[in-house]
Amino acid sequence: MALAIFDLDETLIHGDCSSLWCAQMARLGWVDGESFLRRDAELMQAYGKGHLRMEEYMAFSLEPIAGRTLEEVDHLVEPWVEDVIEPIIFGDACRCIAEHRQAGDRVLIISASSAHLVGPIAARLGVEQYLAIDLETAHGVYTGNTRGTLTYRDGKVTRLLEWLDQEQENLEGASFYSDSRNDLPLLLRVDNPRVVNPDAVLREHAERNGWPILEWK
Repeated sequence: MALAIFDLDETLIHGDCSSLWCAQMARLGWVDGESFLRRDAELMQAYGKGHLRMEEYMAFSLEPIAGRTLEEVDHLVEPWVEDVIEPIIFGDACRCIAEHRQAGDRVLIISASSAHLVGPIAARLGVEQYLAIDLETAHGVYTGNTRGTLTYRDGKVTRLLEWLDQEQENLEGASFYSDSRNDLPLLLRVDNPRVVNPDAVLREHAERNGWPILEWK
C-alpha cells in the first residue's frame, strides 16, 4: 500500500475554495463585497506568481469569521459545498481517487486552504484524511488566527512528515498530484510526482524532468 496525495484547489476542483468562500461571505453580507473581493483577487494573483505570504492571506480571509461560532460557520459551509463546490469537482479526479483505492493505496488530501473548508470538501469527495491550515478557536468561537504550521509550500512537507510519523507511514511509492508551482517542495519529495492542469512554471519543470502531465476536466 502506498500513499496517494492530492492537492485540492485547481487539482481536485476547478477553482480555489478559499476565493469561492470569500465570494460566499460577500453574498452573506459579512464583508464589504466589492473591496473585499478585489483584495482577494490581488492576493490570489500573488499566489499564482509564487509571491504570496500565506500569513497575510489568512489574516485577511479569516477576519470575517472571527467571533463567530463553529456551529454558525459549519452550518453555512455545508450547503455551500453542495451548491458551489460539488459542481466543480473534476470527474477525472474522482476516477483517479477510485483507481488508487482499488489499488489499495491510502488517499490523503493536503491543501493550503483552511480546515473548516477542506474538511467538508474532502468528506464530499469521500476522503477521510486531510491536512489543511488549522484555525484557532477559543470557547467554541473562531479567533481569526491560524494554529501551527501552515500547509503551504515547505509547510506542506513539514506537516506531511509529522503526519507520516504519527501514522507510522512513509513516502515509499507515494504519488502527489498538484497544479501549482507552490507545491514543488512536496512534488520533489515523492517517487511519483503528477502535475494536473499545471501553471506555466510547473509545466516547464514537469516537461524538463519527464513528469506526467494530466489534463483533468
